[in-house]
Amino acid sequence: MKKILSLFILLWLPVVAVWSAEAGAAERDTLQISLDEFIQRGIENADQIDFERKKIQLAELDVAKAKDQRFLPKIELSTQHGLIPGVESDSTLPNGRKLPKDEFYLDPNLENNWEDWAIFTRAEVQAIQPIFTWGAIDNAIKAARAGAQAAREEFSRQKADARLRLFELYYSHIMIMEVERLLDNASSQIEKIEEKIDELEKDKDSELDQSDIYKFRVYKSRFKIRAAEVKMEGSFVRRTWDEVLQTSDSVTFEPSDRFLDPIPAKIREVQYYKRHALDSRNEIQRIEAGIRAAKYGMEAQRAQALPSLFLGLTASYANTPNRPRQDNPFIINNTNYASAGFGLAIRQNLNINGILNEVEKREVQYQQARSLKKAAKEGIAIEINEKYKQASLSKVKMEYTDEALLTSKKWLRQEQLDYDLGMGEVKDLIESLKNKLELEVDMKRRIYQFNKDMAELYHTAGIPLMNIQDGS
Repeated sequence: MKKILSLFILLWLPVVAVWSAEAGAAERDTLQISLDEFIQRGIENADQIDFERKKIQLAELDVAKAKDQRFLPKIELSTQHGLIPGVESDSTLPNGRKLPKDEFYLDPNLENNWEDWAIFTRAEVQAIQPIFTWGAIDNAIKAARAGAQAAREEFSRQKADARLRLFELYYSHIMIMEVERLLDNASSQIEKIEEKIDELEKDKDSELDQSDIYKFRVYKSRFKIRAAEVKMEGSFVRRTWDEVLQTSDSVTFEPSDRFLDPIPAKIREVQYYKRHALDSRNEIQRIEAGIRAAKYGMEAQRAQALPSLFLGLTASYANTPNRPRQDNPFIINNTNYASAGFGLAIRQNLNINGILNEVEKREVQYQQARSLKKAAKEGIAIEINEKYKQASLSKVKMEYTDEALLTSKKWLRQEQLDYDLGMGEVKDLIESLKNKLELEVDMKRRIYQFNKDMAELYHTAGIPLMNIQDGS
């Protein structure tokens, strides 16, 4: 029982807000919640899960960004605006007519007209469309998709971890409720024995040994310490529940399951869990996605060492009402014109050493990811062996504790019967009662530990925790 507090801290919340809610506890409505509902609400309220969900969104945006490289990856628009004066010409043609405005470029004495102002507007568009890149764009898209898959697998792993923590927190509440009921019942039995001891102390003919009385009172003091510990642990668990479920001050939740029973799941052969883990663990799926991302990224980097074919597009337009447009195709008035063009271009990165170094780096990352997969498989096998051993041992301890508890109940009934018939001794009755109470509490702890170890075994094997309830 003393380990429960540290267990909760490690498994769920590092810091739990402590507030004084006992004064209004009687006014709070108590609602029951099932295990599935508790896990669902806990995941919805978990900030870590929301953080991992945002990672998926970022990864999906990287995929969209990579796809955007297929069509007009570079398109720029620039505009300029301002006030400029008009122009005037005093030149005349041989026939005496004034020089037409579309031929003002022929006048070497053309002057600004400072009395004629207008707004100048110019817009320029430049775009590049890749035509052939040796698969660089396609591989970049595949790498981004693999990265997004890795993010989804990590999200699933975080959710599975959260489900395990919530599963253990749910059953810890049931265990606390069970132990509290046991201690309440034990307290009444201890009070009855104390009354009998008080009667025997007053009886001068009693053969009650004084050392037995001291032992009983020491046990009673230790019992009160245990009861106080359980009470404080129960308060901690309930506050943790309120924090996980984000309940209001007027509502409190408790498990709909009132009794702590062993889960019906059976322990199979260890190879079953190893095979399932290698096929289903999110860590393996995430690493495999990382391997694909490294491979495609390496291929995309290699393609950058080869020349790529692009189509260039450009268009420009300027308009100023007080400036005439020149019709001569070799003469352009930069304040009033329109033009467009396109052509093919070859782009070649000449920093070959830099490209080769980057390719080598990607190759190392690819080999590193493959080595990580091998290491992960070895680590999972070791973890499965450890969790399997713990679950098997917990089952044995639970079964033998249950067997001892049945024997202790028989022992207590026999001592009570002997004492009522005047053939038993108080010290034997006390000893049998102590043994039964300790085994009852120990039995609840054994059941909780078995359920916890089985849940960890399922989690390590990548088996959904929902399967543990129906024994599949």
